[in-house]
Amino acid sequence: MIKQFLPNEHVKDVFEIQPEELKSKGIKGIITDLDNTLVAWNVKDATPEIIKWFKLMEDNDIKVTIISNNKEERVKLFSEPLKTPFVYSARKPLGKAFKRAVKKMELKKEEVVVIGDQIMTDVLGGNRAGLYTILVVPIVETDGKITRINRQIERRILSWMRRKGMVTWED
Repeated sequence: MIKQFLPNEHVKDVFEIQPEELKSKGIKGIITDLDNTLVAWNVKDATPEIIKWFKLMEDNDIKVTIISNNKEERVKLFSEPLKTPFVYSARKPLGKAFKRAVKKMELKKEEVVVIGDQIMTDVLGGNRAGLYTILVVPIVETDGKITRINRQIERRILSWMRRKGMVTWED
């Protein structure tokens, strides 16, 4: 059970995720979280760097879908200017939104990676759906109320994994 919380990879930020590396793994699609993964949770629009990253993925024929537990208004406001499909009120870590995103992209689950900043939602949900998972460092250390509770649980899980030698990266 504890392995469900372990990502396949850990990176500093989404900018470390490059299309050449994804393609070498047979990846053709990305499911990404929004808040604290792409932008800070309290930033409503994509930054110029994020816009450039989305364009890089598009230029390399890698499909991107945003899935978020946030409300439609928040996710739509961010996603529509990028012309990026999205799923709001995803109820992560439940697998339905992940499976729906894979189906919308018309890809096999082996061709899709999940990127997110939370073990309790993004990594657990992606792993449960049978997808490759990449954990990124949260953009900011502040969080919404529910996420703060998740972070406390995550710290305990990561600490235990570190003691068992399952995690080799630093926070």
